Amino acid sequence: MLKSIKIILPFFLVMAAASFARIIKVPADQPTIQSGINAAENGDTVLVYPGTYFENVNFHAKRIVITSRFYESGDLSFIQSTIINGSRPVNPDTSSCVLIISGEDSTAVLQGFTITGGKGTKWRDEHGAGLYREGGGILIAKSSPTVRFNVIMNNEAANTSGVTSAGGGGIRAGDGNPKILNNIVTSNIGRYGAGIVLNFTGAVVRNNIITKNSGGQDYGGGALWMNHDGASQKIIENNTITANKVVGIYVYQGSSIIKNCIIWADPPTSAVQIVVRTGGPTVSYSNVLGGYSGTGNIFSDPQFADSTLTLKDKSPCIDAGDKSIEYNDVENSLSTGNALFPSRGSLSNDMGAYGGPGAAKLPNFNLPTSVRLNVSSLPAEYRLYQNYPNPFNPSTAISYQLLAFSHVTIKVYNLLGSEITTLVNEDKPAGKYSVQFNSQQTINCRQLSSGVYFYSMQVRASNTGKQPQSSSAVFVETKKFILLK
Repeated sequence: MLKSIKIILPFFLVMAAASFARIIKVPADQPTIQSGINAAENGDTVLVYPGTYFENVNFHAKRIVITSRFYESGDLSFIQSTIINGSRPVNPDTSSCVLIISGEDSTAVLQGFTITGGKGTKWRDEHGAGLYREGGGILIAKSSPTVRFNVIMNNEAANTSGVTSAGGGGIRAGDGNPKILNNIVTSNIGRYGAGIVLNFTGAVVRNNIITKNSGGQDYGGGALWMNHDGASQKIIENNTITANKVVGIYVYQGSSIIKNCIIWADPPTSAVQIVVRTGGPTVSYSNVLGGYSGTGNIFSDPQFADSTLTLKDKSPCIDAGDKSIEYNDVENSLSTGNALFPSRGSLSNDMGAYGGPGAAKLPNFNLPTSVRLNVSSLPAEYRLYQNYPNPFNPSTAISYQLLAFSHVTIKVYNLLGSEITTLVNEDKPAGKYSVQFNSQQTINCRQLSSGVYFYSMQVRASNTGKQPQSSSAVFVETKKFILLK
């Protein structure tokens, strides 16, 4: 708890000393958060007392701090008891809980809330791609705010009515350089980037828990979806990314630095957790399910201690991050040379959200039983099933499932490895599918005879026709089947 105070208070002490800076209390001074924002001037703080506020608030270019009482002492209970609920918008096409879209800089701070119920804003892509519905919880555009110590949960960007697609269920950021720090981003839905979308933007995404987000049907990415480089680099450090319903990180295009992270999934899935369509993320000192090439990376059960995803004493992620002093955990003043909880072990960086100089305690986030995850039918992994019936004559069904929006190819071969036919060769959303193979059809100007054949599925990151197809296969599997005449 003391650690949180060290992170937060100096900023506010400076603000309090600034000329004419005020603290506007909601609802004591202003009845709503938005009326508090409207009354504020640059340098002011809008202090929101506990309660549920059914609002869709807009910073309106003001360099102000909007915070719960969490800032006073670092009491985590204020995060859970101060709620911005965006489920009752005046305009259904502007239903993000929070909009930061007018060139705000890092002194625009959103801190200490539970942000929920948002369904995104109909938004014209700045780069000519068309209309999208984005930012269920928070929409950031051409701005560089600081978003920290929030629980961003049960938001969605999934309604495709009148738009090309919908993404960034928790947060969508584009064309800026936001700082996204010490948040819990959980149980959000998006047709791409269900947790966070970073589009043509730099960003610092550090010490967050990104978990139990679902979707990715259109362009992939359960936890984090990234496209193109912004004016600054995307820095993804010391995050715990786990239990998302589709791949953890999807790099649509561009580069990024991923370091000191845990990128995991619940068993029994064995799906690749970092998928790259085009680009080259640098991944290092991270624990990645299935492994990933890079300095210091490991593939080992992270051994979470509890529902807050802290680490057990024997976790392989303890002290396993980058050894450079700049990444050291905070020292426990009562135990020289040892890390201050929630970090563990010595001062060397712990992988995950609770490691490094910015680590802090985060609130318990017990999900309600009514979590709106209308994606229970989405597959947990890529899979090619055995055909049925087998042996067969004259036709058989081949079933398969896709974890995320992908380019899938299914081909049939003879025993010599010669291709007989292509059954599937197209981009498809996440889901379960079946295709028929009929041996009586004329194939390559001849009928097939009895014998053993093979069918093979290869899955790649989809290119949607915009860029050359990535040569890196996400999934490959081959099965044998028998034709009896």
